[in-house]
Amino acid sequence: MIDKNINSGWNLDNSYARLPKIFFSSQNPTPVSSPNLIILNNKLATSLGLNTEYLKNNQALDIIAGNKVPEGSFPIAQAYAGHQFGYFTMLGDGRAILLGEQITPRGERFDIQLKGSGETPYSRKGDGRAALGPMLREYIISEAMYALGIPTTRSLAVVTTGEPVYREAIQRGAILTRVAASHLRVGTFEYVSKWGTIDDLRALADYTLNRHYKDFEASENKYLFLLKEVIKRQALLIAKWQLVGFIHGVMNTDNVAISGETIDYGPCAFMDTYDPATVFSSIDQYGRYAYGNQPSIGGWNLARFAEALLPLLHDNKEKAIELAQDAISEYNDLYNNNYLLGMRSKLGIFNEEEDDQYLIENLLNMMQKYNADYTNTFSELTYDKPENTALYKTEEFTKWYELWKARLERQQESQLLSNELMRQSNAAIIPRNHRVEEALEAAVNNDDFSVMERLLDALSKPYADTRCQSEYTKLPPKSNYPYRTFCGT
Repeated sequence: MIDKNINSGWNLDNSYARLPKIFFSSQNPTPVSSPNLIILNNKLATSLGLNTEYLKNNQALDIIAGNKVPEGSFPIAQAYAGHQFGYFTMLGDGRAILLGEQITPRGERFDIQLKGSGETPYSRKGDGRAALGPMLREYIISEAMYALGIPTTRSLAVVTTGEPVYREAIQRGAILTRVAASHLRVGTFEYVSKWGTIDDLRALADYTLNRHYKDFEASENKYLFLLKEVIKRQALLIAKWQLVGFIHGVMNTDNVAISGETIDYGPCAFMDTYDPATVFSSIDQYGRYAYGNQPSIGGWNLARFAEALLPLLHDNKEKAIELAQDAISEYNDLYNNNYLLGMRSKLGIFNEEEDDQYLIENLLNMMQKYNADYTNTFSELTYDKPENTALYKTEEFTKWYELWKARLERQQESQLLSNELMRQSNAAIIPRNHRVEEALEAAVNNDDFSVMERLLDALSKPYADTRCQSEYTKLPPKSNYPYRTFCGT
């Protein structure tokens, strides 16, 4: 029985729905037959101002299952386009409904979106539904990314629908409640640039500035300011991906969030053995989105964003192109600076020396040559246990280790401070692919969610001392088949 005196905590606004109609379609979620709550993110709910006791009752379950909408909601499906594997196409929320924007007790604004909530005008013959496995996968990986300190959308809840979804095999239907700073994408700008008016484009850019980049008022050209700020955030985000060995898997422009968050966890995975050519996605047959290609693809995607903004950058097209090119040209330096700073931190280095890049590249080359695990190698260096790495006893590593120790001795900071910097910079625990699959198999096939709950608990403390959590640092058994991930549509 529902206690009507419980305050739900919903405090929704619908500012995106006040943009021109071209940007969205009004759309209610499609009701489901037998919703069941699988997992609820209590800490996230509390930070959003939602009442966790309320979220456990049937009234709240109906909302996150799409059977009802909360008070103040104006449900919509957003329109956008995107370059998918380099080819431009019309897209949109084909299986997601934006319920509105939750205003938190701190005055922050977050999109509340139901993913897998039924057909929309942008479904393109899809059923608008999602399967339990992929929705739990997004929950696990997005929460792991949050704990790692990487900007990301987050997961509030997963519910099963009581209805099947038909893919290669019949699967259990599910809906994920996703929380995001916004769902504005590079593809949103590409869409309006292609099919909207300049007034529509200006309305979207102004909305984005007011929502995410409020310091624009001091700039001479606020749209150039927007471009540069998005470039900065993407350069930082992708550097953070590289530093933890995260592979997004499908870096299409519709999966690039203007806010600078990681969005759309489809065929993503974390690298075990270090290899820049690592690809997990079953649909990335030519390695376009391989680990080593992610920084350059980031620049390519930002160039598409700059193209969409050209009419706003300057009335003169040639001048607009010049401004855009100058801004994009800063991306590589921004990315490299973020990456080098992060790599120095992973090695306990506080200051800069000219040969630092050589030191870093030499280590990575050895890791690739000797099939060393990326995460564990840095973790063992953190605790000065090089004998536990695949590099130990090689002549190359002995020489490198001496150079590294000499490098640390040349800086003013103590060894104790270097060790602390490394502990803060080197995750001991990542969502190992075999551990994620183990959790999903137990949940989907056996209704055993305890494996996932233990994994989530470990992943919530990725920088803790691994000596107490060694179970989650172990490598997967050797296999004759490469690990593959799928989009989860």
